[in-house]
Amino acid sequence: MKIDAQGIYYRDLNLKIREAVAAGATRIELDNVNGQYFIGDGINKPVTITINGVPGNDLAAFMNGATIIVKENAQDNIGNTMNAGKVIVHGHAGDVLGYGMRGGRLHIKKDVGYRVGIHMKSYQENKPVLVAGGMAGDFFGEYMAGGVLVLLGMFSDEPAKAKHGYLFGTGMHGGVIYVRGGVDESRLAKEVGVFELDEDDRSDLDGYVREYCRDFDLDAKEVLKERFVKVLPRSKRPYGNMYCPMPR
Repeated sequence: MKIDAQGIYYRDLNLKIREAVAAGATRIELDNVNGQYFIGDGINKPVTITINGVPGNDLAAFMNGATIIVKENAQDNIGNTMNAGKVIVHGHAGDVLGYGMRGGRLHIKKDVGYRVGIHMKSYQENKPVLVAGGMAGDFFGEYMAGGVLVLLGMFSDEPAKAKHGYLFGTGMHGGVIYVRGGVDESRLAKEVGVFELDEDDRSDLDGYVREYCRDFDLDAKEVLKERFVKVLPRSKRPYGNMYCPMPR
């Protein structure tokens, strides 16, 4: 099914999408998208939505099983509190990606902005994974409580730019971050450290990278041939000393 989003107010566009899903559509293609908010929010059926254009903020928020393919760039807050499903962005994406994300996949081919992975979390078998193919801004993995971030630093329109910004991992107290080619330790927050991968890491990373490469028709062997490191929190309570002790 095709929907022309040219000039359609975001609420009206999202109503059309929900009506199509309720009527049984399994594939929806949106043409001429230009900044409409909240596309795919809360959808809990295995529908595939292909977006031709640039969607607005909060794409796939609270989503629970759909797949969204963005053929161009995307804006901020992708996957806000997302439970399941996948978002594939063939260009750049903005800030605060995966905020509070609880499951599913976010695959961004190129650069990402600030505060990516903030408050990501996992529970039992639910483990969110966000893979960024290019460079990242400041506060990557901020307050991360669970899940997986992967930063490749490969597919950027600005290859001379730093792979990641400052305060990498600020407040991180769970989950893991894998970085291809190493990190700039002068830009790390004091709450995190850099470690070598073990066999479980290599097995997990192999799966994440191969799935990512399938989505963009990339050579997984080329991506995986470079050394990766992992960034982990040094403490599960990085700000524990900021709180008053309970009275006895």
